[in-house]
Formats: sequence, structure tokens, C-alpha cells
Amino acid sequence: MIIFTTNLGDIEIELDLEKAPVSAKNFIKYCQDGFFEGTIFHRVIKGFMIQGGGFTAEMEEKPTRAAIVNEANRGLKNVRGSIAMARTDAPHSATGQFFINLADNNFLDHTATTNAGWGYAVFGQVTKGMDVVTKIGRAKTTSKGDHDDVPRETIIIEKVTIC
Repeated sequence: MIIFTTNLGDIEIELDLEKAPVSAKNFIKYCQDGFFEGTIFHRVIKGFMIQGGGFTAEMEEKPTRAAIVNEANRGLKNVRGSIAMARTDAPHSATGQFFINLADNNFLDHTATTNAGWGYAVFGQVTKGMDVVTKIGRAKTTSKGDHDDVPRETIIIEKVTIC
């Protein structure tokens, strides 16, 4: 279990090491390295998802380790409260960024082994703190530089606890 202590409250996440071992172990390694501490939820889209794990409060992107294989084909679904790997348009490009689904987003699930069908790999579920996730999901947003949907008030991951 991982606990993110944010400036809006705690989010408790249970990882699925059985169905998404590569993604879950990757996430744990970033947590162990202290990578997420001091990063922000930099992208919030109401009713869709909150994204974090890659930027400082100054919107500087943090350097990451190599990309991992996409495990979206392992049966886990992008349902409300699930946590998944963020990536570029390339299916196997996820590194450290993640998102938490605010709704059932089945259009993000794996449908085929094509660029369009790969989907986004879920690797865990929020087990406590969905009220905090919901609060983050209601944040008023703006644009900062090249980034849209950035919360006006900084929402920072202050501490990560591995249980």
C-alpha cells in the first residue's frame, strides 16, 4: 500500500502486483526513490481524471527512468478510483506519471494491440481518500506555459509512505 500525503489530504492506494507487476513495481521504485515528493497534480480534467507524478510546482518536468511495457492488456479496467500509467501516444512510453480516474473511463481500456487500441495500464486502486481525489478533481484550472488544465492552486504531493 502507498499513501500520498497531499496538501489537501491523504490518498491511500493498493497496488495490483499480480495483474500489473511491471507497472506496480515501477511505481514502487519511484516511491522508494522519493521521486513523487514535491511533485504536483499538474493536470485535472473535471469528471475524467487527475494526473500527477512528473512536474514540480514550478512546472519543471522531472527526469525519469526508461519507459516500461504497457500492461493494459492484463484485464484491469479504468474505473472510478483506479490508478493508471500516463503515457504519450506511443503505447509503451509510460515512465513516472500516473492518473487517477474520476469516473468509469472504459474508452481508456485495452481493445487491441494497435497504437489506437492499446489503452492505459491500470495498476492499482484508491482504497481510502477518494474524497481527496474528488476535491482535487474539482480544482479550478488554468494554462501555464504549454500546459492546459493545470490547477490554479498548487496541489502537491508532500510525502509518500510505503506500507
